[in-house]
Amino acid sequence: MRIPSRIKLHKSIKTLELCYGADCYSLSAEFLRVHSPSAEVRGHGNPVLQYGKQQVALENLEPVGQYALKLSFDDGHDTGLYSWDYLEHLATHQAELWAEYLNALHQAGKSRDPQVSVVQLS
Repeated sequence: MRIPSRIKLHKSIKTLELCYGADCYSLSAEFLRVHSPSAEVRGHGNPVLQYGKQQVALENLEPVGQYALKLSFDDGHDTGLYSWDYLEHLATHQAELWAEYLNALHQAGKSRDPQVSVVQLS
């Protein structure tokens, strides 16, 4: 388990910066929200695709013991505890996780934009 040496919440650009020594990662609020480890998102083994989260922002973060961060989002979601291991996984696999997410959205006919409804015609 690696604990970040620096954690910065950049509210104006809706990102969380995690640094592990000289290696720093910038994770968008949207990325963190759609990859929440909460039961609401993970669906008890049957994941629930999150969509319409393009404008979501991080409002707050707080440490939970020595093992995790609790992130609070402006859409009211605040039930996921992001362990240090999970945050490192998100940071180091961000590109592939994002590509998988975008593909899942496309396959489901959903949009990142909360103002857009996608209609698929056969």
